[in-house]
Amino acid sequence: MANLIVRNLDEELVRKLKKQAGRHARSAEAEHRAILEEALMKTRRKSLASVLASMPDVGTDTDFDRVQDTDVRDVFD
Repeated sequence: MANLIVRNLDEELVRKLKKQAGRHARSAEAEHRAILEEALMKTRRKSLASVLASMPDVGTDTDFDRVQDTDVRDVFD
C-alpha cells in the first residue's frame, strides 16, 4: 500500500476530521482513508443522455399524438 502525506491543512479542517472520526469510532487516519475512498471509488452517476439512450425503443410516435379533448360543456351537461 502507498502512503500519502497531506501538509498545510487548516486547523479547523483537522478538528472537524477528528470530530467526525470520533463519531465513527475510528482514527483520524482511518476517517481520512474512508473519505478519500468514498469520494474517489464510488460509481459515477450516469448522465441523462446515457440513461435516455439506454431506454428501449418501444411504441411509435403516434402513441404520443395529442388527442383533441371533447368540449368541456359536453362532459358536464
